[in-house]
Amino acid sequence: MSSLALASIQSRARELAPGVVVSLIVAAAATFLSEHYGAPVMLFALLLGMSLNFLSGEGKCKPGIEFTARSVLRIGVALLGMRITLEQIAGLGWKPVALVVTLVVVTILVSVVAAKLMGFQRLFGMLTGGATAICGASAALALAAALPNHPQKERAVLFTVIGVSALSTVAMILYPMIANWVGLSPQMAGVFLGATIHDVAQVVGAGYSMSTETGDTATVVKLMRVAMLLPVIVVAAMITRMQGADTTGKRPPLLPMFAVGFLALACINSTGWVPQVVQGGVNELSRWCLVVAISALGMKTQIKELAAVGIKPILLMIGETVFLVVLVLLLLQWAW
Repeated sequence: MSSLALASIQSRARELAPGVVVSLIVAAAATFLSEHYGAPVMLFALLLGMSLNFLSGEGKCKPGIEFTARSVLRIGVALLGMRITLEQIAGLGWKPVALVVTLVVVTILVSVVAAKLMGFQRLFGMLTGGATAICGASAALALAAALPNHPQKERAVLFTVIGVSALSTVAMILYPMIANWVGLSPQMAGVFLGATIHDVAQVVGAGYSMSTETGDTATVVKLMRVAMLLPVIVVAAMITRMQGADTTGKRPPLLPMFAVGFLALACINSTGWVPQVVQGGVNELSRWCLVVAISALGMKTQIKELAAVGIKPILLMIGETVFLVVLVLLLLQWAW
């Protein structure tokens, strides 16, 4: 390795260190509180992080917090594959697949119609609907790269990312309560959480705060939704080409690498060749990655920023979120 490359790595490490260290401290505090008071560690990590959200503004901690909330989260989700086997995935049957396809298609179509009725462009409805139905901020950014450029596009994307992240944070706290109130079994609760919460991080946090079975099921169902990003992006690109719009700019990958890593580790784990001690070590590393990432995510949560965009876009996204919850509960009642 050249001295120039080494110097670049050292400089990057120094830049990230403050935010990463703060996230580790919050995660350690959340773990301590969880072990002593019995509440879910993910919830403690989120709430403690939100109390320190001023650190994610301008300052030395910002780059490390951004890195932890994004990259460490993806590593943690990928490592969850060592908890899952292909037999478990197949054991869920065809119903979750049908549910995911139905909710994604119906939610996006309803969002497009609702956006038009509220005076927005249909493509704004596709952007917010896709973020709600698929995988939150990641879907919003991926769809934005495929949709036509227009003067308000950047603002629409920013609002969608902020809105879907804020709603996911609220959902992580409320939806397990809804699952308990409705009386869902651990597996059905996992399907419900995986099918309704927008971002992967909050799905994992909510699922494992209830039980291991619920967390495993929620993660698998959520990654089914992530996989739906590919056909939705293809449709968005086709619409863009039919309109003859400019689609220049770097596009994110259609299927995130963390989803590929999750599936690869699940395949390896399914062979039965992985020693128990290795499984335990990887699972513990995954748990710490996720707790640290949730802590950073809490620090990034800026719910007050939603107030700057007006009430109508907020109502649209809240309406889409409520519609998704009602739709999934109805489908669960009908199909299960």
